[in-house]
Amino acid sequence: MSSTIIVNTPVLSGAGALYRKHGLTAKTVVIFDENTRNLFRDQVIATLEAEGFRLLELTVPARETSKSLNAAYRLYATMIEAGVDRSWNLLAVGGGVVGDLGGFIAASYYRGIPVVQCPTTLLAMTDSAIGGKVAINHPLGKNLIGFFHMPELVLIDPSFLRTLPEREIFAGMAEVVKYGFIADRTFLDWLEEHFDRITALKEPFLTEAVRRSSSIKADVVEKDFRETTGLRATLNFGHTFAHGLEKLAEYRYLRHGEAVTLGMICALWLSNGLGYLSEKDLQGGLDLLARFRFPKGVIKRRFLAHSSEALLENMFSDKKKLDSKLRFVLLKKPGEAFLLEENVDDREVLKAIERARAFVATAAKH
Repeated sequence: MSSTIIVNTPVLSGAGALYRKHGLTAKTVVIFDENTRNLFRDQVIATLEAEGFRLLELTVPARETSKSLNAAYRLYATMIEAGVDRSWNLLAVGGGVVGDLGGFIAASYYRGIPVVQCPTTLLAMTDSAIGGKVAINHPLGKNLIGFFHMPELVLIDPSFLRTLPEREIFAGMAEVVKYGFIADRTFLDWLEEHFDRITALKEPFLTEAVRRSSSIKADVVEKDFRETTGLRATLNFGHTFAHGLEKLAEYRYLRHGEAVTLGMICALWLSNGLGYLSEKDLQGGLDLLARFRFPKGVIKRRFLAHSSEALLENMFSDKKKLDSKLRFVLLKKPGEAFLLEENVDDREVLKAIERARAFVATAAKH
């Protein structure tokens, strides 16, 4: 299964013809969060209305807690009262929260209506909007309740990124760099060369990074949509650690991409500690991740302040565990990842976290 991914500015130009080409009606529920509504609502609504669309607008708070059953129930009620039926579709305009919540609603409303993703953050453009995994959170874990529901279209406009603060750009770069680590050494080398240009939103480097990242994600998803071969699981490089960190941060004080960056540092050390990744490749990966910028205090309060044992304990709430065993994606070398099938001794995991903590503490001083 695959979606049509379009990377263009302005991406919504000609939406009417594009929707018709893909069998979608011009009856669309548009969901924003408060931030994307303020930034993009007038542009999006004016463009769609000019194309003859009938629209229902929904808005949710711009925070992770919007990915909840309570939020979904409120939106269902609005849609039911407005007469939305199976002939409609849903357009999610926003980052990962809006994309996940919008996709979850589309997958469940009337047993499923089409969804179109219009991501507005770098992380969403290169990862969460692509691949059809949509979910909401539970107090006991993130993204535990959801569906596989592929978007009909993914409409990406890199110019939207100019509205983002630097913190969000670096959070999104975590997923971009991840693709190089797991699937494409040439891309990783290119990212090392142009890292500063991409994070400064310079063209054509920004659009090229988005195109190549979304292409790698789409290719992996098409080959292993429901994670039956282990290939799609490699997209979770660093995420087992990251989800533990996010839980420790109460899903509020740490961006997903920041957690993934720290998680990849841990995963590099674990790959090396278990004998899969060479010292040279370990150091190369660490050097790249050391270029990421974190807000003052994030490293200290959201990573170094917690013990390795506390992080390991919180990792066990991750949905990527199987039969109460943690599942790790490791590297054999840059560009070649694999899902480790056997169980890893907790002592090895703790050792990797300790080494990551020492590396991060040292890097934070420079």
